[in-house]
Parts: sequence; C-alpha cells; structure tokens
Amino acid sequence: MAFDGITIANLTKDLSDYLVGGRIYKIAQPESDELVITVKLSYENADKYGIKQKRLVLSSDATLPLVYMTDDNKNSPMTAPNFCMLLRKHIQNGRIVSVTQPGGLERVIRMEVEHLDEMGDLRHKTLIIEIMGKYSNIIFTDEEDVIIDSIKHIPASVSSVREVLPGRKYFIPSQDKCNPLETSADEFSSCVLSKGMPIFKAIYGSYTGLSPIIAQEICYRASVDADKSAIALETAEAIAVYKAFDEVMSIVRNGEFVPQIIYEEGVPKEYSSIPLKIYGASDGESVDDSVDGSVDAVGGISGRFECVEVGDISELILQYYAEKDVATRIRQKSVDLRKIVQTALERNVRKLDLQTKQLADSEKKDKYRVYGELLTVYGYSAKEGDKSITVNDYNTGEDVTIPLDPTLSPNQNAKKYFDKYTKLKRTAEALDEQIKEVSEAVSQLESIESALEIAENEADLAQIRQELVDSGYLKAHYNGKKGRRDKVTSKPLHYVSSDGFDIYVGKNNLQNDELTFKMANGGDWWFHSKKIAGSHVVLLTGGKEVPDRAFEEAAALAAYYSKGKNQEKVEIDYLKRKDVKKPNGAKPGFVVYYTNYSMAIAPDISGLRLINEGENK
Repeated sequence: MAFDGITIANLTKDLSDYLVGGRIYKIAQPESDELVITVKLSYENADKYGIKQKRLVLSSDATLPLVYMTDDNKNSPMTAPNFCMLLRKHIQNGRIVSVTQPGGLERVIRMEVEHLDEMGDLRHKTLIIEIMGKYSNIIFTDEEDVIIDSIKHIPASVSSVREVLPGRKYFIPSQDKCNPLETSADEFSSCVLSKGMPIFKAIYGSYTGLSPIIAQEICYRASVDADKSAIALETAEAIAVYKAFDEVMSIVRNGEFVPQIIYEEGVPKEYSSIPLKIYGASDGESVDDSVDGSVDAVGGISGRFECVEVGDISELILQYYAEKDVATRIRQKSVDLRKIVQTALERNVRKLDLQTKQLADSEKKDKYRVYGELLTVYGYSAKEGDKSITVNDYNTGEDVTIPLDPTLSPNQNAKKYFDKYTKLKRTAEALDEQIKEVSEAVSQLESIESALEIAENEADLAQIRQELVDSGYLKAHYNGKKGRRDKVTSKPLHYVSSDGFDIYVGKNNLQNDELTFKMANGGDWWFHSKKIAGSHVVLLTGGKEVPDRAFEEAAALAAYYSKGKNQEKVEIDYLKRKDVKKPNGAKPGFVVYYTNYSMAIAPDISGLRLINEGENK
C-alpha cells in the first residue's frame, strides 16, 4: 500500500501523543537521506508510557520513504553531514511543541520545535517531512516558513514547480485536490460524481492523500462496483458512496485508527490504518483468522487473507517492511532453484508422454505372437505369392486375416512375426521400468515445486537444494573443510489443533521423511493429499483418543499444503503411521500404503494456531 495521507494521519497522531513536550536529545544522520532523532519524553509521557525516550526515524529515500518511531539505534558516520550539524546547532535540546499534518491529508508532517538562540531568546523552527515517493524530502524552516536548509536540494533545473533551496519560501506544491476531511455531500457530488471515469479513480483523483485501495474500500463499503463510471451512478448508489466516504473520513477525524497487516498465503500483501473490509477485516476487532475465498459484496478481492491487528503504526511499518523484505529475498533466492526444477519437470513430463505412447504401441505384440503361431499351424495352406491368408483362430473361434510378405515363405513370415513380438516384448518390459522411474521423478519434482512455494527461510531452501544435489539435479557445494558439505537444518511447521493436539507439516521431502519415520510414532496419524503432490502431515496423539475435529483440521492442513490448495475441496488419505512404508531405494518423500481412510475437505486452516520456534504451546 502507498504511504498515503491516512497512514500519515495515524503517524501524526502517534508522534503527537508521544513526542509533544519532549526534548530533542540527539540528532544523527546515518544515511545521506535519513535522520534519527532521539527524543527524551516529557515527565508526563514518560510516566504514561513507561519509557524515557523514543527514536524517531525520518527517511526521504526515493524508493522507500518512511517515518516511524523505534527503540533501536543505528550506526552513524564518524563525521556528521552538514545538514545534521545544522540541526544540532539549532534544535538540539529544543522542545517539541507540536506535530501536525497540514491541508487535511497531505503526505506531510510538520514538527515545530522551540529553542533558545545564541542570545537566549526563544525561537521556533519547523522540521517538515514530505513523504511523496521520489520527491520525498526533509526540510528545515524558520518562523516565517523560509527554508534554512533541506536534506535534498531541488533547484529550478530539476523542478519547475518548486525550488527547495536555502532562502526560498516553503510551500506545498498545489495538487488542485479537495480536502477529504472537510467535504459535504454537495462538494462530494461536484468533486467526484461529475467525472466520467471509474468511481474509485474519481475518488482518489479528487482528494488529497487517498490511495487507490482506500478508494476501492469506500466503494466496497457502499456495495458499488468500483469500476462503474462516477457520472453513471444511480442516486441510491451515489448516496451510499458518500456515506461510506464519510464513514472512513470519520475514522480519520476521530483518530480511531486500527493498524493492521493483511497477509496472503503468509506473505504481507497490504497494510492500513483503518480496517479494510474489502479483505474481510472487521471494525475495531483484533483479527487473526483467515478470510477464505471471494468476498461476497461488490468489489471484494478474491483470495485467502489473514488480517492481523498490530499495536501501533510504527510497529506496523517495521513489521510489514521487514517481513516483506524477507519474503522478497526468499523469493529471489529461490528463482534459480525454481528454474532448475521447472526445466527438469518439463523434460521428464515430455519423456513420460513419449514413453507412454511407445508403451501403447508395444501392446500390438500379442497380435504378432498370435500371427506367428497361426502361420506355424496353417501356413501350409498359403499359396506362393499370396499377400494375406485367412485362417481360423483356435483360441477365439474367429477368422483372422494375416498380412503376408509374398517374397517370403509361410515359415519365414511366421518367424518375422515372432521376431516383432520378441522385440516389442523387450521394449514393453524396459518401458515399464523406465515409466516407473520417470513417474517417480515427476512426483518428486512436483513435490519440490510445492516445497519451494512454502519455503520460509534460507534453511528451508538449503534443504531443498540438498535434495536436488542428492538427486543429481544440482552439483554439490562444499565448505572447504575436508570436502564436507555444509550441514543444513530446518524444522517442520508446528500447528496446534482446536483441541490442543500437536500437528506437524513437512516443508520439503527431506523433512517429510524425518517427520514420518523418525518423529512420529506408530500410533500417530498420517495425512496426505490423494494422488497429488503435498506435504506429509502428522497428528501426534500422545496416547489420547483423537476427536473428529482434530482429524478434520489435520486433513485441512494436508489439503492446504498441497498442489490442490486452491480447490474448493481436496481428497485426503489418512491412516496410522505404522501402516506407512518406505520402499528400499525410494526417493525422498516417497512412501506406500495399502489400507487407508479418506475424506474430502476444504483447505481452510483458520482454526489452527501456528507455533513459532521458541514459543510455548
């Protein structure tokens, strides 16, 4: 989500609550476009929040501008940059008077600081943080809003709209947009409903600080198609859209923020300072369950989402971008492995198709054997130069016409058919073995493909890489110590059922084998998707009787962590672990079983709790 005006409003409220009345203790500039300001909280706020200081991070990075509070520090250069030295001269030890957001929902934060100058007179300066994508900046002004300096200088040669240079008057570039916090129904109608464009575009294009997802959220709350033209709305639809718009703005005006992160398949997808009902979130409710499938109302976004409420907006920003970075990094690191697996899989699938066709052709072998036997018995009746002979098949009682080579004798024709039979028989025997081997390779590669989808960290990728090495798809990498390979370890996913039973999910084939044959006992229950690639899932009984709900939840996990996770229902096999066998020489993750129960279940794991490493159950 864009760092929009509503996020800025949430940040401004939090910064005001914590920092107003506090004194600027330290100013550092760890990066060319970033400041870290340590603020000693006022006595009142220190008592209220139970902390003595907060660090405020201001980043005007063109690719990811951010503002947030944190308790962590950053390393600073030995020599402070000029902008940092200027701020230290003017506002270090100054008191923060106010933190505000100008112009409704402008993506700007103004922090006013009072301090004593060299003569001992009380002065006011303002630190302005503009969060505007590649145009982001941190600007320092005096009482008259004249720029003293900025972290980025913007001359006229760079921007014809506004210079940001010492001595210039500071102003916010006009966007010719309305203030969403001060809009009546009539103003909304003139700003939005007169435009011949999709209603959601008309909303965010007409108002300051609104992002496309917030505009879509407004349409969703109004049960109006976001792509419908604004000018074509029915009267009832127009009223509903304004009502939803005002409802969202009331949340902002009243400071009733509910910071939350929306996850899709465990990966951060979106964040917001207000509940995004378009993803299934609830107003003011701590949401930690998944929303499965499409949302019913008009404009709902399809998918499997988890809306998680976070303590405050600064914590949200840190968590969201940290997790987003991890997910992106893991995805990037797995690109090479994905290519290797996909190439090998495509090659083996083509080989399997070809072998299957060859096997179908070899099924003619029995016909050739019968031709040879019948010619051996009845060949004497064929005349020289005959191109075929019709004889009675003593096995079926039916007449059979046998093609002949007129240049060969009946016995030579019989031998020719017996030779064809023998050749096709050998081919069929070889193909049976080859098809079995290639089918196992396809199954293994499909399961590796699934494992790459659920890999969470580099340890998971290392285990997958190890399996590819062991299977000959990759060359081994050694650590240089007596030719030994690096040891890789990764743990299965650990869930707890609604009834308190531990359920484990293997994240790759090496883990599947470890989980099934070393971790689980014979009396535990084993689950797997039927005839499609997926994880081994083990339900530990602990010697207790297992209720039906625990079976269903374990089966749902097996469905969720399989190739069929996007289906409405997946068929799952389950049986006692003691009845699961691994053939000698079988590939990792490959098992056999002969008696089992089955159930068809939706891949919904919203009722299950995932246990993180180090967390008590």
